[in-house]
Amino acid sequence: MLTILNSRYFLWALLALPSIPMMVALIGGAGPDDGRPVTEALLHPTGEFAARFMIIAMVISPFRLMFPKSRFWFWMARRRRYFGVAAFAYAVFHTVLYLVDMGSLKAVLGEFWSLGIWTGWLAFFIFLPLGLTSNDASVRALGRYWRPLQRSVYVAAVATLLHWIFVHNNLGPALVHFLPLAALEAYRVFRLYRPGAKPAPVSS
Repeated sequence: MLTILNSRYFLWALLALPSIPMMVALIGGAGPDDGRPVTEALLHPTGEFAARFMIIAMVISPFRLMFPKSRFWFWMARRRRYFGVAAFAYAVFHTVLYLVDMGSLKAVLGEFWSLGIWTGWLAFFIFLPLGLTSNDASVRALGRYWRPLQRSVYVAAVATLLHWIFVHNNLGPALVHFLPLAALEAYRVFRLYRPGAKPAPVSS
C-alpha cells in the first residue's frame, strides 16, 4: 500500500481524476440543460481546480511550520511540485476553453481590460514560467534564482482571487477558498520573522 501511495504515477492519476468527467463532457459535446455550450460550462470547474491545487501547494509550508514532526506534511512537501504542475495544467485547460468559447481574437481583446479578465491573464502568465520550471533540470539550471521565481506565485494567487470575484460577481466562494490560505500565510510570516525565529524547513 505504501508503495502505491508513494508512486508518482498514483499521485498524477489522483490529480488528473477531476479532469476525466470534464474531458468526457467535452468530447461528447453535450452542454448543460440551461443551453450553454459545454466549453462555457467547463470554464468554472477548470478554473476552480486550478485555484484549489495552487492553494494546496501554497499551504504546505505553513502546515509544515505548524506541524514540524508530521509525516503527512513532510510527504506533502516532498510532492509540492506535483500540485503546482497540476494547477498549471488546469489553468491551461481553463484558458484554452475560454479562447474556444470566445471564438475570435477580436472578442478576446474586446473584454481584455475588464478587471475580472486581465487579472486572469496575469495569473496565467505568471503560472507559465512556474509550471515550465517545476522540474529538477530547471532547479539546477536556475540555481539561486529558482526560489525567487517560484515566489511569484503569491502575485498569481492575488490575481486569481480578483479574477474569481469579478468574473462571477460572487465574493463568498472565492473567500471560502482564499481566506484559509491568507490566514495560514499570515501565520507563516509571523513564525518566520518574529524575533528569535528558527529557519524554516527547506523543501522544493
